[in-house]
Amino acid sequence: MKGDPLSPADTSLASSDIEEGDAPTANQQIAARSRIWDTIYRIWKWTPKPARYDPKNPPKFTVWMNILFAFAGCFTVSNLYYNQAILNRIAETFDVTFEKASSVATLMQAGYAAGLLLICPLGDLFPRRPFIIGLVAFTATIWIVLCLTTSFSVFAAVSFICGATTVTPQLLLPLVGDLAPAHRRASSLAIVVSGLSLGVLVARILAGVMANYTDWRNIYWFGLGVQCLVLALLYVWMPDYPSKNPEGLNYFRMLATIGHLLLTEPLLFQASLVAFLLSATFTSFWTTLSFLLSSPPYNYSSMVIGLFGLIGVVLILSAPVYSRLVIDKMVPLFSAIMGLLLELTGLIIGTSIGSFNIAGPVIQAITIDIGSQFTQIANRAAIYGIRPDARNRVNTAYMVIAFSGQLTGTAVGNRLYAQGGWVYSGSCSIAFIVFGLIVCIARGPKEQGWYGWSGGWAIRRDDLPPKQRDTPTEEALEEAAGSNDSQPKQRTKA
Repeated sequence: MKGDPLSPADTSLASSDIEEGDAPTANQQIAARSRIWDTIYRIWKWTPKPARYDPKNPPKFTVWMNILFAFAGCFTVSNLYYNQAILNRIAETFDVTFEKASSVATLMQAGYAAGLLLICPLGDLFPRRPFIIGLVAFTATIWIVLCLTTSFSVFAAVSFICGATTVTPQLLLPLVGDLAPAHRRASSLAIVVSGLSLGVLVARILAGVMANYTDWRNIYWFGLGVQCLVLALLYVWMPDYPSKNPEGLNYFRMLATIGHLLLTEPLLFQASLVAFLLSATFTSFWTTLSFLLSSPPYNYSSMVIGLFGLIGVVLILSAPVYSRLVIDKMVPLFSAIMGLLLELTGLIIGTSIGSFNIAGPVIQAITIDIGSQFTQIANRAAIYGIRPDARNRVNTAYMVIAFSGQLTGTAVGNRLYAQGGWVYSGSCSIAFIVFGLIVCIARGPKEQGWYGWSGGWAIRRDDLPPKQRDTPTEEALEEAAGSNDSQPKQRTKA
């Protein structure tokens, strides 16, 4: 009857009709989501023609590609250091203590350490191009949360995640080891390492300036913008390169291999131990320097203390030149010893007069920057020849030990400075470098065992390719010389 309420059977029937009518819509939504993810996957995996891998004509490592990797390393490693200059402003915005705000920097560094150990080894398993591009895209996406969130807990947690995924530079460096010719490996690595060092400096200076004149969030928006730029440049120009282990690897066994490499590869152990001592010295100096310069007799402001970082700019940019002229031609151990000796000289001078003469810290800053840069580049050039199929794990082992040195240097330097001032902390750094020299001298460049100098004392490399006459200018000059000869000799083509 019209107007009567529906019976239970009619209600069930009507409900069934509605559900049947809605079912195609739900399926369409699922299909639409599937198409969206499929499109994202195809965009992620697509490679522009100039960057595609051809086994008959593999990608050549050009100067432009070297600069691109340095740029990418500079503005991805910057993510880790923006917060260090603005922790006071972060504390004000989130209404927390300065001690709690400083945990953001700690969590970012802890995330980076976790990424070094857990993510970087995957570079030996996955093709590097989609892996690196995926990491940059993921980091840029969640970075938006840091720009917008009003919750300190969320800000701290996302900082840890961003730190873990900001390991792009440590994936690019082994890739340079793969792509760069052996006789140019050191200078190619130096350009990328210089980009990383510049990134640390740029991040601190830009963050301080922006936070001083604008809202501190602007440095995070700037970080988002440059990450998107890096993503675009790598997407267009980064060459595709096949997996080093296409048959696959067990992830946990791959992690265990890192420790196994340290215990079975004497060169890696030697280089990693030297990196530990260098990193401890570097962080101890720069941590205690602010205490020294802010105290009598100097009493410098935070701005003046921050400008000390500018000392390293020229030195950073000079590293590729030195690497091309020296490290590429000499055995890496020779360059490492020279860097340590230079650093030791500066430490002795700086520790002796730094308490009363500003020339001491200046000389120490210059020699520590030069010595550390040159020794680290030489070490990397050496270790990337150990296991071509495991370069990312080799790099992980090296960086984990070096990062442990940074933590040790900060803790020990602060403790000793509190007990005995500048001389105590500086004396410990001198001991670190002396021990580093002993480690270098204990094992020669051609020694296959754990110590000794079997294989000779020669400092020049004997594995360099013969010089080839491959430029039109050289051939034209030779032809001109031959035409002036009364009895020209027939040239043979190489």
